[in-house]
Amino acid sequence: MTAKFLLMLLLMSLHLPAVSWVGKYEEGYTAFHRGDYATALQKWKPLAEEGDAQAQLSLGAMYDKAQGVPQDYAEAVKWYRKAADQGEALAQHNLGKMYQAGRGVTQDYTEAAKWYLKAADQGIFEAQQNLAVMYENGQGVPQDPGEAVKLYRRAAEHGNATAQYNLGVSYENGQGVPQDSAEAAKWYLLAAGQGHSKAQYSLGVSYDLGKGVPQDYAEAFKWYRESLRQGYAPAQYKFGALYANGKGVPQSHPQALKWYLRSAKQGYALAQHDVAMMYGSGQGVPQDFVEAGKWYRRAALQGHGPAQYTLGLMYYNGQGVRQDNVQAHLWFSLKADGGDAEAIRYRDIVAKLMTPEQLAKAEQLAAKWRAANPAP
Repeated sequence: MTAKFLLMLLLMSLHLPAVSWVGKYEEGYTAFHRGDYATALQKWKPLAEEGDAQAQLSLGAMYDKAQGVPQDYAEAVKWYRKAADQGEALAQHNLGKMYQAGRGVTQDYTEAAKWYLKAADQGIFEAQQNLAVMYENGQGVPQDPGEAVKLYRRAAEHGNATAQYNLGVSYENGQGVPQDSAEAAKWYLLAAGQGHSKAQYSLGVSYDLGKGVPQDYAEAFKWYRESLRQGYAPAQYKFGALYANGKGVPQSHPQALKWYLRSAKQGYALAQHDVAMMYGSGQGVPQDFVEAGKWYRRAALQGHGPAQYTLGLMYYNGQGVRQDNVQAHLWFSLKADGGDAEAIRYRDIVAKLMTPEQLAKAEQLAAKWRAANPAP
């Protein structure tokens, strides 16, 4: 007997219609992938309501991603849960993501970890990676860097680029494993080869500093460039630094400024500080203290200590900004929080020039900044 005939007998014995669930699901799948969401919904919804786990998963994804239906996270969770309860691994993973993000349900890391674990045990590599992050951070599970590394490794060995990158970070920092820069570089390379921008950047840093690999500025340049092509701000900054210092490329302050600016405009504090320095010194650009003050302020607001100190000096001296002892005291005070002797000295000098009201205002501003930016 043919396989098709045997299938027909099985369907008849189960009192199911001759047109199988599989056939209807595949029709919906074909429609979905040609962009015909209405037909996909028409095929999948009855199957989902009759208990087909694949259809339930697919219907949940449509509501999750607003594909052919209005986005409705609660409805997505409903269908993911129905499929997950039947053991559908991808639905378990997706339900974990919803609990982790608090989409369609109250955020609950314990529930997220529970569903990630179920999916991870079925070999869903992204679930292994996500559960590893939760063990690393102690979210929904006891913090356990060793367990995080085990999960990263499971996913990394099957080619998951994010897990490869995170395993590299674990080796670089000695979290859950002995510190090993060479092993870190190995995993960065595997992830970087798959286009992972952070891994490309980290591999660039390894070559730049000679950590785990021979120092090679040309290789650093190559990997920074791959990462910055994806718009990764730290790579743009490091690329600029190579030009600023003439490492692996001819020294060029205009090129350095170009890449520092691209990074700075994305909010990267190190780049904002170096852009300010270049405007202040006139390297690669006409000297402009007003522009320098603007960029120092942006970096200072993010807690960049050297920028806070320099901005304090600018307010103290009225260079590029209006002279203002309140602002000078504020920025010196914030830098002084880290015990910087020069910042403490200048804070105290400025304090002697201030009225009690000005001093109170500066201290109030500093307290407000600290409350909004708690120390790690």
